[in-house]
Amino acid sequence: MSDVRSAPLVAHVIYGLGTGGLENGLVNILNRCPPERYRHVIICLTSAGSFANRITAPGVEVVQMHKRPGHDLRMYWRLLRLLRRLRPDILHTRNLAALEVQALGVFLPGTRRVHGEHGRDIFDLDGKNRKYTWFRKCMRLMVGHYIAVSRDLESWLVSSIGVSRKRVSQIYNGVDADSFSGGEAKTVFPDGFLPSDKLPVIIGTVGRLAEVKDQALILKAIDILLRDFPRDSLRCVIVGEGPMRSELESTIEKLGLNDVVWLAGESDNVAGFLNAMDIFVLPSLGEGISNTVLEAMAAGLPVVASDVGGNPELVEHDKTGLCFPVGDEIQFAGCLSTLISNPERRRNMGHVARQRTERDFDWNRTVASYLSVYDYVRRSRMLAANGKQRRFPDTGQGQVAGKQANKH
Repeated sequence: MSDVRSAPLVAHVIYGLGTGGLENGLVNILNRCPPERYRHVIICLTSAGSFANRITAPGVEVVQMHKRPGHDLRMYWRLLRLLRRLRPDILHTRNLAALEVQALGVFLPGTRRVHGEHGRDIFDLDGKNRKYTWFRKCMRLMVGHYIAVSRDLESWLVSSIGVSRKRVSQIYNGVDADSFSGGEAKTVFPDGFLPSDKLPVIIGTVGRLAEVKDQALILKAIDILLRDFPRDSLRCVIVGEGPMRSELESTIEKLGLNDVVWLAGESDNVAGFLNAMDIFVLPSLGEGISNTVLEAMAAGLPVVASDVGGNPELVEHDKTGLCFPVGDEIQFAGCLSTLISNPERRRNMGHVARQRTERDFDWNRTVASYLSVYDYVRRSRMLAANGKQRRFPDTGQGQVAGKQANKH
């Protein structure tokens, strides 16, 4: 048996370890990674919250750098000293907020460099911000290999940032399908929220209450739906917490939706909420790959989502759900109206969605693909030194760019 202490070390650098899709994916990958293959350390440029408690993998250190706003040069000096002490085999940064750390990798002989794109910045949802594009193009010279969580992000890295397709691997997140299906809906709603004489169609979403998630569009769509459907036939629950809460509360009050919409706050019982819903919605202004959409699909729910980023890669229109143009409350309401009026269609879409998660989005497959990337970048220097051609490994996943790269 190999010595776990001698396993190669991966230093994962992220902005902070709070609640979010990037953080959820990282924790799930680390918890499932065989400890004899790789060791891991998470370096938070800012801080780590209680989300760090979800790490169950042995020996994973979480380091907080407490970066101050702006360009905190002292923090980067401390980070370089930390990296020199750790001597990681692989430096894996994620998203724009951590991309500049790749420059420190130049001072770490033997460390291979990987960067993951999980979604664009709130100030650059379409990936066309000139300053950010220039910065990314400069930094691509320091990144050895990229991982994109969607085909949309993979295509953008190649066409807009100029990254060679052979240097990009597209790997979807996974979902623990068994955790979100098969159980009865728990009593998650407050007393008096549901009508006493009938069971309404429950529309719901889960996510941080942030501008990019555009939960306000849900409220506008509900207001439109109530022109055609009785008030006691519909209920909406929005699970999550964040900076937009007060604005959403004001909109609910303004539209007179207090009896129809419930802001449930943050919850550890996401599965319970999903099992209580009939339709899941995600009207994001921008998205990489949504973990909550995968969880909703695993729970057997049809999904209505904005046609942006990686959403249409998960939500196959008219098969596992419906897509609508981003920001269009009229078409959003129209999609919801279609599903509200047709329970059989909802059930069929949810069944297909559940089957797809079982077939295409298994966490073990995702972990195997990440390990293949790590193995590849570690041996690439030796192969190049010997004059041999580097070839990305075939991970066996049709949606992972290992196969796609070999076609070009």
